[in-house]
Amino acid sequence: MENQRPLHIALVGDHDPQITAHRAIPLALEQASQQTGHGLRFQWLATDLIEHSTLMNDFDGIWCVPGSPYRNEDGALHAIRFAREQRRPFLGTCGGFQHAVLEYARHVMGWTDAAHGENSPEAERLVVTPLSCALIETLDSLQFDAGSLIARAYGRQTAFESYRCRFGLNPAFEKDLLGQRLHAVARDSTGDLRAVELRDHPFFVATLFQPERAALEGRTPPLAKAFVEACAKTRA
Repeated sequence: MENQRPLHIALVGDHDPQITAHRAIPLALEQASQQTGHGLRFQWLATDLIEHSTLMNDFDGIWCVPGSPYRNEDGALHAIRFAREQRRPFLGTCGGFQHAVLEYARHVMGWTDAAHGENSPEAERLVVTPLSCALIETLDSLQFDAGSLIARAYGRQTAFESYRCRFGLNPAFEKDLLGQRLHAVARDSTGDLRAVELRDHPFFVATLFQPERAALEGRTPPLAKAFVEACAKTRA
């Protein structure tokens, strides 16, 4: 390990040991630390404790984890906005993907009424809505865009990944949301959107699938490794 202060990673979400992804993420980070040679420590940040973005200043990277609905939607959005605006490495998986899209809709597109269907099902502008078919313990193929951060992390343009998810980006808003900055980088076997990245950011990746689950099988998730490398590079 490098003889320097360990990287400090924020795990934004309401920790629950019963959630598979919450058991997998510490393992994924430990494996990524060993493979990259970068020491790290992580801290769970409950969403109801994040009242403003200044809390995130001490972190080298932010991972918004599965497990929505979060206790405080605004807390998650504060953390994501900080990562986006301060160019801090960000990884969002499952619920993290949903809230990254929601944060972008509200604060970049200016859609102040953008809502998540799990929290505000009666809202008029539902940017995040139930999937046409819930992805519960599902495994599916993915096609990555060439040149994307995800493709570079995996070292290829295809992969199989697993899900435990009921909500995703409302297809009605996909064309307006995905433009020059936020863009689609992965689609599944039916062509549905499964990951996005920000073009003007060192590392901002959000996936509807849960790559961290590979760690439970002893495999280092490529995105966890790429995230840790980005945290080290950005801090340097």
